[in-house]
Formats: sequence, structure tokens, C-alpha cells
Amino acid sequence: MLTVKESKKRFFKLLILFIAIITPWIIGVVYVNKDQPDEKEKTIKLINYKQDTLASVDHSKFAILQENFETPQQVTAACISCHNLTDKEVMATSHWKWSKEYIKDNGDTIQLGKKNIVNNFCIGVASNESRCTSCHIGYGYTDSHFDFADSSNIDCLVCHDLTGTYKKFPTDAGYPVVEEKTFEGKTFSPPNYGYIAQNVGAPSRQNCGSCHFVGGGGNNVKHGDIASELKNITKNVDVHMAVDGAKMGCIECHKTDRHNISGNLYSIASTNTNRVTCEQCHGETPHENGIINNHTKKIACQTCHIPIYAKESPTKMAWDWSKAGQFDEDGKPFSIKDSAGNTIFDSKKGSFIWENNVVPEYYWFNGEARHYVLGDTLDPGKPLDLNILLGSYDDTKSKIYPVKVHVAKQIYDPVNNMIILPHLYGNDSTSYWKNFDWDKASRTGMDSIGLPYSGKFDFIETKMYWPVNHMVAPGNEALQCTDCHSRNGRLQNLAGFYLPRRDFNGLLDKIGYGLLIASILGVSIHGLLRIRKV
Repeated sequence: MLTVKESKKRFFKLLILFIAIITPWIIGVVYVNKDQPDEKEKTIKLINYKQDTLASVDHSKFAILQENFETPQQVTAACISCHNLTDKEVMATSHWKWSKEYIKDNGDTIQLGKKNIVNNFCIGVASNESRCTSCHIGYGYTDSHFDFADSSNIDCLVCHDLTGTYKKFPTDAGYPVVEEKTFEGKTFSPPNYGYIAQNVGAPSRQNCGSCHFVGGGGNNVKHGDIASELKNITKNVDVHMAVDGAKMGCIECHKTDRHNISGNLYSIASTNTNRVTCEQCHGETPHENGIINNHTKKIACQTCHIPIYAKESPTKMAWDWSKAGQFDEDGKPFSIKDSAGNTIFDSKKGSFIWENNVVPEYYWFNGEARHYVLGDTLDPGKPLDLNILLGSYDDTKSKIYPVKVHVAKQIYDPVNNMIILPHLYGNDSTSYWKNFDWDKASRTGMDSIGLPYSGKFDFIETKMYWPVNHMVAPGNEALQCTDCHSRNGRLQNLAGFYLPRRDFNGLLDKIGYGLLIASILGVSIHGLLRIRKV
């Protein structure tokens, strides 16, 4: 029989063992449910980053740029006369070709690009070139016969103008105006080619934004995280571009080699190549907190550091083309704006939903994507994903990314079960924006790409997925543990894995709590019995 002293000693040993077992669990629960103010205030590590300090050249000193240029092609010829291999570099890029190599599910390799994919904004380029190609880095892309081998039509100025005066006209296939014109209330004046050519340099935010800010027909329409305010913002909108932050330009992340600009837009690109990543500057373990660094194996930096997007300008979240074609009491096209000035209905385009300060949706993503290509068949019984971000928890290359999901209703052929690319823009008799006849617009659009049209049309729900990469918040606004580790947290809809504090099983919880209580009682009763026996 044990003595009182030995019984007490055994009791305390059992108690210490119990505490050792339960303490990590308690610490885990407390840790997950508390903020970490120390981490908020610490600086994220920065490696492999050096601000570009390219030597500038005073182009006003070159005699060839003193000429009286009458056309933009003459400026291009002057540029190529010195930069005599640059045209070959430009014509090899996706900015010029508007396409990249893509392997379809059946194994066929095609050139994937704006000529053969659709989006659920203004749908597609074919038969609408004069309007869409105002953002091509060339001149005269008016139809499918554009000569991509003709270097004289490269637009050097759209990327290199530092005067802020060079503008392409929105409906002239990439050309500036010859005489003053207006479009949607904005005035466009003929550029002073000589003045601009003498004042060129590395691309600025304005150069990049002249196309990328206004994709989809207006500021911040498509991306949600790439908007005109990035030209001059504070760090509460984006810490990288902020005038009171890092003051970085686009090309400091989107590095360029022989005019090939790094970065992929997954509405078009499909492969995990030529990407821009946070890790290229911040490394794989950027935090001082080791537990947070462990999260970077499965969570993209953007997920925690971009808690919301569309911080100032709203972005389109939904577009219903089936509502287009409605007229006012006088039988004329009309539009409606909300209190913030956003167009929420237009006879030409249908109805829209806009949002500000949007919380992203979250998906597993490994850098690879699949795409709906014109001519592919679809299942009319379910929404159509126009681009699919590939990835899963079990895929070692996948991480959780924040994503903007744009939903639309767009026209399709219910007999051939394929998306219709309609002829929208033009002054001809079949342009939908001119005559509001879906049948004629569908026939012309499908003829332009050599695909059949049954003569019948309907509307189907489609979705597009746009990874969010810009509008990085200050460190003290990054997500905290409980934003995800909770029953109703941000990752509540992301399935396929167990997430502490989000996932529960009623039976297992009861068993676990029962075992915990039983352990406490068992240890206590055992100790008391030992003491009483003595």
C-alpha cells in the first residue's frame, strides 16, 4: 500500500501529464482566437528588390525626331531606325499577337487569344475590331486580315509617351484622331507627334493604365483591383504604388525582357509561366512569426493582404445582356444611373450590378487555367465557366487565392449549344448597337469566325474568374486568424480540407468533450481514492 506522500506524488504526476496533454489544445484555441498586434506592426521582409534606375536618354537631341510627323507610322519608322531590332521583339509578345499557345483537352495545340475566346463583358473581338482594338499596341487592326508581320503599324507611343497627351480614339482601331472628335463626352485632339516623340521613356502607370484601367469599357470594370486611382493614391488603397508608400510603378513588378512583360491575365493565359509573384521580392518566409510563415505553403500572400478590392471606384459584378433592347416610352434607347453615377441599365448592353469594397471569393489555384474556346459545346442546364482556375488542396502547387467572380447572362445558340459571338459595334445594318436585332448580329458575328448559327438564340448564365493581385493593404489591415478560422469565416465555402475552428463534427465533438471530462474525473477520482486508502 502506498503512503500518503507516495499517493500525492503519483496524483501530481498524473495531473502534470494531463496538463501537458491539454495545454497545447488550449493554447491553439486561444491563439486562433486572438489578434497578434506585434505582427501587425512589423515590417515584411524585402529581398531581391531594387528600384529601376535606368539611365535616361534625351530624345529631343536626336535630329530624326525633329521632323514634322504627319502620321503615327512615321514616328514608328523613326524609332525603328535607331532601335533596329526592337520591332522584332515587340512582334513576338502577347501584347502584339494577342494570343498564347494553349493545349486543349483533346490534345490539340492552338493559339489562344482574343480572336477565339469570349468574355462575359463585351463578349469578343471578331467583327467588333474597330472598337475593341483601340487597346491593341498597333494601328489599323480593323478586321481579321490585320498583318501582324508589318512592323510599321507598331504603336511605340502608347507605351512610351511621357507627356500624357497621346491618346488613341476609342473606335478607330488603335489610331489617334486626325482632327478633334468627341466620344461619350470626352474630347480627343490630334497629337503633336514631334513633341511626344522627343519626350519618351520607360512606361509609367498612365501608359499601362490607358488600356488596363479601362478594360471592359470603363474604369475598373473588369479587374476590380486595377483602376485609374492607382495613378495617384495613398497606401490605404495600395501600399506598393502609394505616394506615401513605396511609390512603385507597374514595371517594377512586371519586369520586362526584350519587350516581353512578365505577368499573366488568367482570363486568357493558361500556363504557370511568366508570372509575377509576391515571393520574387518578399521570399517564401516574409514574416517574423514562424506560424504565419507556415501558412504561406498553402495560402497566397494576396489572400491575407488584399482583404477587399474596388476600394474607391466600383467594379462590375454582374452583367445581364438579356435585358438589352428595351426602349423608353418614345421608342428610343435610354440608360439609367444609380445615385453614385454608375450606369445600371443601358438599352445597348442590358443591366449591371456594381459594388465597392468587395470581399473576394477564395479558390485553390495552381497557376494553370482552362478556357472556353469559341466553337466548344456547352451544357445548357448549368452555368458556363468561361475560364477555370485549376487547383485543389491535394495539389502541392496549389494555394488559396482571392478571386473576383463576374457573373453574366449572355447570348448562346440553343440548337448548336455554343456561345454566340455577336456583331455589336458598327454602322452597318447588322450591328446590334445600331439596330438592336440579335438575330442579324448573331449571324454576322458567327460568320466572321466561320462557325454555324442555327437561327435561334437564348441566354445562359456564365462566370469568369479574375485573381486579385493589386490594392495590397497596409500590414495592420491584413486578415487575422479568426477571419478564416471561424464557422462563418471567409473560407466557409472552400471545401476539401479540414480547417480548425471552422469545421466541426457533432458526434466527434461530443466524444471528444466526453473523453476530456472523463479524463479529468478519472484523474481526480483516482487520486482521491489513493489518498483515502492510505
